[in-house]
Amino acid sequence: MIAFDASQKRPEFIKVRIRRQDGPGEKPYWELHQITYEPELNVISVLQRIASQATNSDGKKVAPVTWDCGCLEEVCGSCTMQINGRVRQSCSALVDRLLEDNEDELVLEPMSKFPVIRDLMVDRQRLFRALERVKAWVPVDSYYNLGPGERQLRDTQEQNYPLSQCMSCGCCVDACPQYKKIELKKEAGETDEAFEARKEAAYDESFVGPHAISQAMLFNNHPTGKALAGERLEALTGPGGIQACGNAQNCVAVCPKEIPLTTSIGRAGRAATMYKIKKFFDK
Repeated sequence: MIAFDASQKRPEFIKVRIRRQDGPGEKPYWELHQITYEPELNVISVLQRIASQATNSDGKKVAPVTWDCGCLEEVCGSCTMQINGRVRQSCSALVDRLLEDNEDELVLEPMSKFPVIRDLMVDRQRLFRALERVKAWVPVDSYYNLGPGERQLRDTQEQNYPLSQCMSCGCCVDACPQYKKIELKKEAGETDEAFEARKEAAYDESFVGPHAISQAMLFNNHPTGKALAGERLEALTGPGGIQACGNAQNCVAVCPKEIPLTTSIGRAGRAATMYKIKKFFDK
């Protein structure tokens, strides 16, 4: 973090333009807010000050802006949004730096690839469904002592650690041109269970996303997790799998944890090819 430079000229006020939406499927609209400038704010702090004012830049009372956040330390991944046209974590987006890029105003929008719940909060169910598709976990049969696990080489540990930092924030998929938005509406007379099943079916046919590919590679390289390696590769070679990646490399450019996603995608491509060849000759 760069310390605040008191000698640098700063504005008296910060203008914040927010793309708002009153509910799922509602028409979005823009709303301008203004707060008094303070040094070393992040975007979450700006939203908190806007909430405390409860008025827009014209002094008109408005409903509080809705957003999502948790840890405020770039760990939970829930505060992702588009800030000045770039998807990023709002807790680590520092206003002083943002004003260097655009001194006129801050522009806040929800992520573009997920259904909007309200304002800056989106439904990320599809993101976590992809992790279920690739079984992104270590399988265990029980909680009793299974004895010492397989030892990992130092090189393997160093390869796995960056991948383990993924917080499922959604930055990578929001920047990915192959990851298309899916927003379904509940049909008349459709039960909640039927609607959820239809959504999951649509999610399972779509591109799984770089985050899920990378997590599949992480757990396929784990001493216990690799027990499900075949099932993960089966998912990655199915509909919406590794073959849907267009290698745009936007994902690695926006990842807040600087995870080598394209390296994982390359490893997954090779592993998927070998898996399919082996499966063909094992018939």
